[in-house]
Amino acid sequence: MQQPVIGVIGGSGLYQMDELTEVREERLETPFGAPSDAYITGMLGGVKMVFLPRHGRGHRLLPSEVNYRANIYGMKTLGVERIISVSAVGSMKEPIVPGHIVIPDQFFDRTQGKRASTFFGNGVVGHVQFADPVCGDLAAVLASAAGEVGAVVHQGGTYLCIEGPNFSTRAESKIYRSWGVDIIGMTNIPEARLAREAEICYATVALATDYDCWHEEHDDVSVDAVVAIIQKNVATARGIIRAAVRQLGETRACGCGSALEFAIMTDKGLIPEQARRDLAPIIGKYLKD
Repeated sequence: MQQPVIGVIGGSGLYQMDELTEVREERLETPFGAPSDAYITGMLGGVKMVFLPRHGRGHRLLPSEVNYRANIYGMKTLGVERIISVSAVGSMKEPIVPGHIVIPDQFFDRTQGKRASTFFGNGVVGHVQFADPVCGDLAAVLASAAGEVGAVVHQGGTYLCIEGPNFSTRAESKIYRSWGVDIIGMTNIPEARLAREAEICYATVALATDYDCWHEEHDDVSVDAVVAIIQKNVATARGIIRAAVRQLGETRACGCGSALEFAIMTDKGLIPEQARRDLAPIIGKYLKD
């Protein structure tokens, strides 16, 4: 049986995984361009891991500049079956205090359609099921792992993804709160959509850093305040990842690994050869005669 591979996409403040052994760097080119940085592969607790800093080492890429398609395609190429996304977020609810951990189970997309959000196109049409965008099995393990390391964790909730890079206006923040969302960030869409298309389990460890700008008794969100909380939370995130690796089984019992089984609409005989080659790691198994 092939050894399971876990991917970690590090957000603000998490640019490397010092705990890895047998470390190697792998630079990939994909049909969608270059990923954010080199992939760092290694072993953690006897499990193979692939780590990628979402914004590049040194935090060089804006949320809208991240090549999400290349990042997920590279993970798929390297054999990743589960992705743990680590992301800094703002809290939109009083009980989610800066420093707390949230494991969201829903996303609301406000990225204004500026980001490439699918591998399909160029002669291939596919519509993937996305009603439940997070892998429930992986999310449950992450919530358990967060509790194991002593974090205050909120399991479930809606992550509102905005375009950025600016933080919300006060009016926007109040309207978003009226929608009932729990946290706000800039990066998990289209990342989660693409992971589903690639049949990779996806769940987020969201690090609450601030109250956006809606809370009258707290300072408005600022980079220096965010960084200060992140520095404390990153150590917790690393602990969660270590604990989660110990809890994850070798095989997946969820349906993420067959998400495309009924999603491809295009007649196999009409799919262009270039598209077949480009998407081979993702749809190849469904194109066999």
